[in-house]
Amino acid sequence: MATQASAAPSYHVLQYKYVPDILEKRGPFREKHLELAGQKRDEGKIVLAGALTDPVDTALFIWKNASQEEIEQFVKDDVYVNNKLVTDWSIRPWMVMIS
Repeated sequence: MATQASAAPSYHVLQYKYVPDILEKRGPFREKHLELAGQKRDEGKIVLAGALTDPVDTALFIWKNASQEEIEQFVKDDVYVNNKLVTDWSIRPWMVMIS
């Protein structure tokens, strides 16, 4: 009896570009931002997230098995975006070769 192979997971990268001095400006919004990201982590949707350093001007979120629309809704709900701490963002599919 042949078995059908399960579909490979899909990945997306959400990239944020931050305002200058993000570390000083994020304070009032950080808890809500982390709470929203934590909810998606708990759902198994965000598998990694964090800021690039030296300088801290960009953040990356690695999404697994999430739709473009779901990621866009996350962006719309994020207090960093709503309070203009994010100057630009993009979502791109990621072709993972080794996991």
